[in-house]
Amino acid sequence: MIKSTNKNSLLLPAAGALLLTVFDQATKQAAQAALKGQEAFVVLNGVFELRYLENRGSAFGMLQGQRPFFLIMALAMLIFIPYAYTRIPKASRFHFLRIVAVLYWSGAAGNAVDRALHGYVVDFFYFSLIDFPIFNVADIYVTTATAALIGLIMFYYKEDDFAQIHFFSKHRQ
Repeated sequence: MIKSTNKNSLLLPAAGALLLTVFDQATKQAAQAALKGQEAFVVLNGVFELRYLENRGSAFGMLQGQRPFFLIMALAMLIFIPYAYTRIPKASRFHFLRIVAVLYWSGAAGNAVDRALHGYVVDFFYFSLIDFPIFNVADIYVTTATAALIGLIMFYYKEDDFAQIHFFSKHRQ
């Protein structure tokens, strides 16, 4: 019988998410202090720069100026992710899925703090080689979590594994 994690076991992932969120916020504060109002800082000419941007939209600048929508979505994610975490079985096989949840939680929290405090998200990493949209550490958490989740679904977890996760039922094995 596999048991899901319980609410008391949220302490460690919450601490991890908090540390990752604090790191994200520290990098954004450093970017604001060093880059705001300045020319881009070229790290590798023609490849990578640190460039300050106040993003009032979502990924790739979509949905500009929709702060209430983003705050509601962030709140929903900040409630759903811990709930979902408690539904993941404790078995070591699900360790990677728990890490993915913490990364999503951290990314959502990091950008939600920006939106709540400033009305925008501070972005500062820019790959000029491919003209990729400017992003931040919280975005890296979410992107890494998404790539890991896709890989886990495709190559690691099987249908039987997902049958053990009960997101929307009270019954847990």
